[in-house]
Amino acid sequence: MPATADTALVASDLRVVLGQLVRRLRAEHRFPLSHGAVLGRLDRDGPQSTSDLAVAERIRPQSMAQTLGDLEADGLIARRPDPDDRRRVLIELSGSGRRALEQDRRHREGWLARSIDEELSEEEREVLAQAVELLQRLSHSDGRADAG
Repeated sequence: MPATADTALVASDLRVVLGQLVRRLRAEHRFPLSHGAVLGRLDRDGPQSTSDLAVAERIRPQSMAQTLGDLEADGLIARRPDPDDRRRVLIELSGSGRRALEQDRRHREGWLARSIDEELSEEEREVLAQAVELLQRLSHSDGRADAG
């Protein structure tokens, strides 16, 4: 790549390759993606209401209620009253849900780690580690130029 890379071309190539990687990781999931997303959010952020989860996942509350019903039927989540507002119900990971999520993560990360070890040289692995830091910065950017 030239020293002055075409930003639009890099952005396009990055979008395509990240999409391919995400699809490949999704193929390694042991349960539906929507279920994994909710379990992961509960693990990272702790107990939440159905409406809070729907907002966070950017889906309709009715769709979230269906997902939660499926997860509850599988024993992966539990419901309990909110201690601060007994009218609200909080959703939390059950012990089974935590174990299933950890197993799913180990499986997906295992595939990715094996692929990194098998496909990349030591130098390429170092470049990839630097790229992860850059991607983290991009993921937190709002992409807007400063107005000042």
